[in-house]
Amino acid sequence: QAHLVESGGGLVQPGGSLRLSCAASGGIFKFSAMAWYRQAPGKERELVARITKIGGTNYADSVKGRFTISRDNAKTTMYLQMNSLKPEDTAVYYCNNQDYGYWGQGTQVTVSS
Repeated sequence: QAHLVESGGGLVQPGGSLRLSCAASGGIFKFSAMAWYRQAPGKERELVARITKIGGTNYADSVKGRFTISRDNAKTTMYLQMNSLKPEDTAVYYCNNQDYGYWGQGTQVTVSS
């Protein structure tokens, strides 16, 4: 069974940057497509970015040009570099294994002055 642990969330001012990490265990990371989702208060969980097992990426329109998803299969870790953050990016961010359906516990990102 895979285990996913997110880190790197926090409070940042508008225009600032954060880098989220998702550390995976269980041996299936390099065989899996992975994704970041987020859920804001009162809203449904939404896909932020996705990366295939060989590094192909796609993004939600709302984050294109600002966020970058990446992965290091040797470290079994996925990343989300978030730049030019906006208050509407405030949410709990979740790591997801797309092929096996595993989720992390989430990390809070708050963008506020």
